Amino acid sequence: MTARTRPPEEARTRPLRKDAQRNRDLLIKAARELYAARGLDVSLDEIARTAGVSSGTLYNHFPDRADLVEAVFADRAATVTRIAEHALAMDDPWEGLVHFLEGVCELQASDRGYNDLVSGRLPQGPPSEAHAHGYALMKRIIDRARNSGALRPDFTLEDVAFVTWGTARTVEATAIIRPQAWRRHLSLLLDAMRPPAAHPLPEPPLTPDELAQLMRGHC
Repeated sequence: MTARTRPPEEARTRPLRKDAQRNRDLLIKAARELYAARGLDVSLDEIARTAGVSSGTLYNHFPDRADLVEAVFADRAATVTRIAEHALAMDDPWEGLVHFLEGVCELQASDRGYNDLVSGRLPQGPPSEAHAHGYALMKRIIDRARNSGALRPDFTLEDVAFVTWGTARTVEATAIIRPQAWRRHLSLLLDAMRPPAAHPLPEPPLTPDELAQLMRGHC
């Protein structure tokens, strides 16, 4: 099987043998550790070597890099969902928005691979069910804060990308010297998101299609 050949759907959903499951777990563990330390540019061959399996075994489980990345960061999607649900349960819509953005940015700061992922460093396929659910929760957080008057009225769901993209670069630039500097960056952005700062903007917001293209690396 080549890196570009995907196994049939029934093969991908069939329970794995114990040895195959062990290899898959080893690959995910190795990838998670290497991505967290060095970002998504780690080669698949290095991940296979670190896991103690052949490159062919890696490709049998993960036909392309996006498959491996999705498996590695599935727990992150679940964490973002929990952060979003907690934000929506908070009484104050603004505090809920702040809690959500701080939580996501903290994940970025603690894991270079996740920081790369949210900044669109890897071409992605259609959003998974978990990601679609996360976006729906995020939209509710934004709508609730905006409708309460705490968030400037022209802030859109797509504008959240500017927060995560900006934080990604700040994390990269300051991690060695000032690993918490991203908090100052975020606080400055949050002040700009308040209604008193709502001066007319020179450009319209990104459309959902434009954001999807940018996140897939098709710009």
